[in-house]
Amino acid sequence: MKNAPELGLPPTFCENIIKAAPMHALGKIAVDDVILRKPGRFTPEECDQMKAHAAEVARIVREIWKATDDQAFHHLVENVAHYHHERGDGSGYPEGLRGEEIPIEARIMAVADVYDALVSKRAYKDKMSFEEADAIILQGMGRPFDPQLKPFYVAARPRLESYYSALN
Repeated sequence: MKNAPELGLPPTFCENIIKAAPMHALGKIAVDDVILRKPGRFTPEECDQMKAHAAEVARIVREIWKATDDQAFHHLVENVAHYHHERGDGSGYPEGLRGEEIPIEARIMAVADVYDALVSKRAYKDKMSFEEADAIILQGMGRPFDPQLKPFYVAARPRLESYYSALN
């Protein structure tokens, strides 16, 4: 993503999204560990508590960064945090935004977040192979994910696999 002129994203945007990405799920600190570590499916109530993390992380980030001089970063990190679970088809949360209503930084984070979830072991599932994760991400381009991001994801895939391979 360093150079994304096709999307009109300047290098500072790309640097900021890299800095913002680790903060996207801070809101999970408000979710009970019993839910976070639960193997298996969530109950509807547990699912609602998990969904609340997006709005909570936006609130936390807003407070942390409110005094910053870098308003562009503040805006970007809040958008990443708040909207990274929105889906292009409107099926996401917390607002049910669709398509370009979703800030581009959140659309990028959505792909990265899902890829990470797929190739990482969780309490409720084993990790998937890179091939399985790739198939899911590519199949999602155009429905939950912004199809404009497909060439960037495809270009980044070797680096993603290298990074996740080094973690294991």
